[in-house]
Amino acid sequence: MQQATPLEQCEWLNKLLFDLWPNYISPKLSSRFSSIVERRLKHQKPMLIEKIELQGFSLGSRPPILGLHGICWATSGNQRIMRLGFDWDTNEINIMLSAKMAKPLTGTARIVINSIHVKGDLLMMPILDGKAILYSFVSTPDVRIGVAFGSGGSQSLPATELPGVSSWLVKLATDTLSKRMVEPRRQCLALPASDLQKKAVGGVLYITVLSARKICRSSWKCSPSRRQKCSEIDSFEEDQLEKKELHTLVEIELEELTRRTNVRTGSNPKWDSTFNMILHDNAGILRFHLYEWTPASVKYDYLTSCEIKMRYAPDDSTIFWATGADSTVIAEHAEICGKEIEMTVPFEGVNLGELTVKLVLKEWQYADGSHSLTNFNLSSQHSLDGASNFLSKTGRKICITVVEGKDLIVKDKIGKSGPYIKLYYGKASKRTKTVSYTSNPVWNQKFEFDEIGGGEYLKIKCYQEETFGDESIGSARVNLEGLIEGSIRDVNIPLEKVNSGELRLQIEAVRVEDDEGTKGSHVSSGNGWIELVLIEARDLVAADIRGTSDPYVRVHYGNLKRSTKILYKTLNPKWNQTLEFPDDGSLLELHVKDHNALLPTSSIGDCVVEYQLLPPNQMADKWIPLQGVKRGEIHIQITRRIPELEKKSNSDSKLSPAKMHHLISDQMKNMMIKLQSLVDDDDLEGVSKSLSELESLHETQEEYVVQLETEQELLINKINELGQEIINSSPSLSRRVTIP
Repeated sequence: MQQATPLEQCEWLNKLLFDLWPNYISPKLSSRFSSIVERRLKHQKPMLIEKIELQGFSLGSRPPILGLHGICWATSGNQRIMRLGFDWDTNEINIMLSAKMAKPLTGTARIVINSIHVKGDLLMMPILDGKAILYSFVSTPDVRIGVAFGSGGSQSLPATELPGVSSWLVKLATDTLSKRMVEPRRQCLALPASDLQKKAVGGVLYITVLSARKICRSSWKCSPSRRQKCSEIDSFEEDQLEKKELHTLVEIELEELTRRTNVRTGSNPKWDSTFNMILHDNAGILRFHLYEWTPASVKYDYLTSCEIKMRYAPDDSTIFWATGADSTVIAEHAEICGKEIEMTVPFEGVNLGELTVKLVLKEWQYADGSHSLTNFNLSSQHSLDGASNFLSKTGRKICITVVEGKDLIVKDKIGKSGPYIKLYYGKASKRTKTVSYTSNPVWNQKFEFDEIGGGEYLKIKCYQEETFGDESIGSARVNLEGLIEGSIRDVNIPLEKVNSGELRLQIEAVRVEDDEGTKGSHVSSGNGWIELVLIEARDLVAADIRGTSDPYVRVHYGNLKRSTKILYKTLNPKWNQTLEFPDDGSLLELHVKDHNALLPTSSIGDCVVEYQLLPPNQMADKWIPLQGVKRGEIHIQITRRIPELEKKSNSDSKLSPAKMHHLISDQMKNMMIKLQSLVDDDDLEGVSKSLSELESLHETQEEYVVQLETEQELLINKINELGQEIINSSPSLSRRVTIP
């Protein structure tokens, strides 16, 4: 770096900052740092706190003071660098945290950061012809924080300082600054000519690792990560090591998503490997780690790394930047999505070579559900990730189809896996079936969730089913807010925490307000019921030692409970039983159980039947995967019956509930006679089976009683409506009724 210029006064800079801070800079920085703090709180908290949440974040109206003793300029290559003091001492800050106390403490506590003092030296570097500024601290600044403590209402501790919390908050702030904006790590402030007033919440990025140049072991043996190892080998071993050919690969890291190239040889390896990556914010850090592989070994030795940062600019463009040799700046600007950017970045350390990559920001996604246009044609599928502040309460259903997986990680010797997927959204969870012996499974299974506002993520976990315990083979997260009704999003989601694997999902939002309004009228007038046909199940888990089960279904609908008959010694039962319930919108749950005459029954799976969106009087035929078990599906048919819309021919072809009630009574009498005979013959298995069938008949009889009561209520309502119509249509009757 060349000689700095003499100190210059900068009252103009502080005056400009004072004018812009309250209404422009402070809100933007508050929003940016709020998301950073939220992420950090999830991973770091003191021992006394079980859970901590950010409830409010404001940097206040008092700006920092810049260049109190003046500013100076220096030059590094072609880059101009401004150095100035930074002093921010304010008691107008307001950061509110809510903490749930860990045992032995109980209750909640409120933590308020009401003052902060940050002091250090700042570097500012204009880049891209003034379209952006990079900024960072020369070294870790001094940080002091003022904290107030209060009771959350049920706190057992008095409203005084919690031990260790103040020091933890100072460490959290210092570590956050050190990892994000202390040299050579720099932040970027975009200064576009136009602002489209869009909030980017996620993006899709294609990364091609092209090649590396001038990498050799002689550079690493003096690097910090290798110094200890190299000090333990003599010069002869060093010479032998230098003669061995390099085998290297690059690992790409973006948040929790990682991918690896293949191994290439030589000091100038060429990989030319392209990866699809997902960004969950409007900015991100791409880290490239270089590893050496030893032939005939499963071990990879870490050598060095480099990083590239990226950020969305308000004019719908993208800025990429990195630290070059001798702390210079490497910056590129993609004016539109789809533009290819090629960057050559030095590895960290002295003379450790350099890496060349190609970056394509395929699309940005915005908080309103829209996404940027792109000229990139690697894929026509849209991705959907990120954070959004869409509607807080939507009244919609989210329909998610798990279509297929691709290149799922292989963890067994024969190179195959039996994968399945678990979906978690709010408190609901769903599970796909297991597809045996493939790393490219096809599920094509559809699930429904009630949409949740406030940035709730869909969490995805992928497992490989094994004999002695299932093993995780990746996870992912997708934000489901901002979906447009009537538009299906077809997305490819890379799996995180593994080196390969993608899942293809189809996501659609469906408005249910009309259906809920119809359902509400059913509840108020009692003029509908649910007809559920339990047909069969297949591939159930074996609950008995002999490798079979004695399955039956216990149905829960609100406060009502019904059961099917028991089918003995089978994993593929066929019940073919019909149950009916009044349509009051209650949750419909199916619990498949294994019957045991002596011991308590055991669960072999359960599921929830979604029926609220069904059109009236139209039967839906479904195979539903059972939850809580490794395999098993149940086959049902379900219909929402609305009497006013039923065809007369259908109603005439069925026995009336009154006749069915008498018919079931006769069957129960015959069953009692049969049961007495089985008791006399000491046939315990026959007695158990008959008791189950008798219980089922009794419950069926109760159903028809409920149906009779429903029809009676419908008939009374209809008579009242007809009577009112007669009164309203006859003036003479109307007058008679109204005259006392």
